[in-house]
Amino acid sequence: MRKLKLIWDFRGPNGQRTAEHHLIHLKEYIALEKLDISITGVEILSEMHAIAFLVVDETDMKPIRDALKPHRGQVYTA
Repeated sequence: MRKLKLIWDFRGPNGQRTAEHHLIHLKEYIALEKLDISITGVEILSEMHAIAFLVVDETDMKPIRDALKPHRGQVYTA
């Protein structure tokens, strides 16, 4: 089954802190909805660009995408 990485971009000097804070809310949503999502995180792409992400099965993506409105997505490769 294909997995998709849903991504939220945060830019600027506070991008990393904002991404880390957003990840807290993503984890709260996962717990509240009792979702089977274990791959989440923050990646620092540059000094001015960080992302928060979660990885979902492609079949589960649409309702999560519609509820959380990620900025973009891509196929996840481990």
